[in-house]
Amino acid sequence: MILLTGGSGFIGSNLLEKLNKIGRTDVIVVDNINSKEKSNNLSGLNYSYNINKNYLWKWIQENQPELSLIIHLGACTDTTELDKKYLKNNNIDYSKRLFEIAVKSNIPFIYASSAATYGDGSNGFSDEHSKLNNLEPLNEYGRSKHYFDRWLIIQKNKPKHWVGLKFFNVYGPNEKHKKDMASAVFKFINQAKKNNLIKIFEGSHGYSKGEQKRDFIFVDDVIEIIMWFSFSKIKNKIYNVGTGNTTTFNNIAKCISRIKKDVNIIHIDFPNHLYDIYQAYTKADIKKLKSSGFRHNFISIDQGIKKMIEIYFD
Repeated sequence: MILLTGGSGFIGSNLLEKLNKIGRTDVIVVDNINSKEKSNNLSGLNYSYNINKNYLWKWIQENQPELSLIIHLGACTDTTELDKKYLKNNNIDYSKRLFEIAVKSNIPFIYASSAATYGDGSNGFSDEHSKLNNLEPLNEYGRSKHYFDRWLIIQKNKPKHWVGLKFFNVYGPNEKHKKDMASAVFKFINQAKKNNLIKIFEGSHGYSKGEQKRDFIFVDDVIEIIMWFSFSKIKNKIYNVGTGNTTTFNNIAKCISRIKKDVNIIHIDFPNHLYDIYQAYTKADIKKLKSSGFRHNFISIDQGIKKMIEIYFD
């Protein structure tokens, strides 16, 4: 059986759909389904069990499931979260316990790290392990992910197969429950649908208005990467999960307005409370991903936006 944490979340529910398509329904979905949107993400999908994340350890002890793979996507992903204890419990200690289960059972362990570990990018975006200690995350979320990356690397006992995946700016269907933490693509499309208006931050961090750049990757591409590492005997490493390309927020808005021609674009003040924790630029170094043997044509930002509009404007 596959243990999938964060299974009702954005990436997790898309992964579950892919697993179903290849005939895998022997999945234990672990999550805290605390909203209608997250419940809707699982609609029409098949799985064996749905376990509240807070009761997972007791459930495992009582049921002793025969696990073949752990895919750990669940976490607090709020980049504005300041409660260090909460982040430690959810993003570090929970991950350690799952890792230890994988070690004890000698089964593959695939887990979500984050591009938030790279901070402002001044130390680059290389996923080489030798450069881990040089990284300086900007927020507590990024620090929690960075801590676990470094903790795992120095463990003497590891599963026979493990992979860490540093997700860059993922966008796609099933983001609605993420609210403020949803991707800019989803937010802009939602704004356009509701008000025929897209609001973009003014310039910041040396970039003119709306010219901040991110490495946006469509969730379908992310799922292909997770599947590749989950079911291939790839050397154990941490890998960046991005396209290796950047696009500006202005460009995203313009892509939307080219399809929905009645949409207006305005620039708004940059929020002061976000300035010190904000990544104005991200770009994945994907040399190691390519060297793993992964071959895939990424969905362009134009194609991805078109897919999103088809979903949300139907």
